[in-house]
Amino acid sequence: MEIASSTTKDPKSIRSRRRRNTCIGVSIATVLLLIVLIVILAFTVFKAKRPITTINSVALADLDLSLNIARSAVGLNITLIVDVSITNPNKVGFSYSNSTALLNYRGELIGEAPIPSGRINANQSKRMNITVTIMADRLLRSSTVLSDVVAGSMPLNTYTRISGKVRILGIFKIRVVSSTSCDFTIDISDRKIGDQQCSYHTKI
Repeated sequence: MEIASSTTKDPKSIRSRRRRNTCIGVSIATVLLLIVLIVILAFTVFKAKRPITTINSVALADLDLSLNIARSAVGLNITLIVDVSITNPNKVGFSYSNSTALLNYRGELIGEAPIPSGRINANQSKRMNITVTIMADRLLRSSTVLSDVVAGSMPLNTYTRISGKVRILGIFKIRVVSSTSCDFTIDISDRKIGDQQCSYHTKI
């Protein structure tokens, strides 16, 4: 005669397993909710915005000129002070790397000055004065220098490009670039800067 045996599950074990599964489900749902919230904040409230580089002014600090028309020779040394502002419109800090301010004459590079790396806090601006001295040897190689000096007006261009990163919520790193180009003239006789026009470009 065989006796059939039946096994019954412990109610406590069942309740414990259910509680564990519930905790796991709640934890997963919480993590997913946090991820969704972080992504939403990163692309709305903390969305990366383009930094703005502005050339406020270009001032003539020094102008030494010697002119020998008989020999068609020009001696020229120019030092400029470029007043630059970098504005960070983001809700987080903006860190930028070393850069250079360039000075051009009719498309040819004739001077440059370093812009050291730095950091700008959220919704803040940083202002700096950059001294740019013309490389006389490069300038005097141009065949149009003499005619511009005799005419009393020399066209120049300054160009700055700031590249850096914005870290959103300590997770997302977004690279941003801001550049500024300014065309202006130096009035030789009055030793002043005139006719300044600037264009700005930013990208993410």
